[in-house]
Amino acid sequence: MAFIIGLTGGIGSGKTSVADLFQKLGAEIIDTDHIAHQLTQPGGSAIDPIHITFGDRFIRDDGALNRAVMRQSVFSDDAIRHKLEAILHPLIYQEVLRRLPLIQSRYGMLVVPLLVETEEYAALIHRVLVVDCPESLQIYRTMQRSKLQEQEVRKVMAAQCSRSERLAFADDVIVNDSDSQHLQQQVQILHQKYLALADKYRA
Repeated sequence: MAFIIGLTGGIGSGKTSVADLFQKLGAEIIDTDHIAHQLTQPGGSAIDPIHITFGDRFIRDDGALNRAVMRQSVFSDDAIRHKLEAILHPLIYQEVLRRLPLIQSRYGMLVVPLLVETEEYAALIHRVLVVDCPESLQIYRTMQRSKLQEQEVRKVMAAQCSRSERLAFADDVIVNDSDSQHLQQQVQILHQKYLALADKYRA
């Protein structure tokens, strides 16, 4: 299997932007959020258990997950969030296991928002890269992107591990609190580091 970097960070930290930059440099990316989206499309393997567990109003007419209804329910009820996670997480993990051996690039990147909170991924990765930024910036970005209210964003953040816990878990940190050029410079430095580590791993 390839040398694998586990990429994580809090909501609004910029994980997707960082992953996109590494992908442009040649790293193959497995993103668990993308997998979750695929699983909840029409015909996705998570649709039937979600339908059975939560009922008709959580499924759109086209057979996909009704994200707006589920998002609102998850924000207001932790029990619903835990039930949804119990359905999605095992399916996501199995798909990750299927994709990892297919990576052909010199190193791969596994994007897991809840990497620190999800123990089973630790055995699949060789290093942890945390994308970090001030919590105020997380809130601002998420509100701009998702059109959520501040209280809703804070509830999501409260369900994740703290910023300090995430940083304590990190082997490497990218600070995403400035412009795109600063972000690209940090990614380029780590890309060279990961290439060297991957070559050493394969030797």
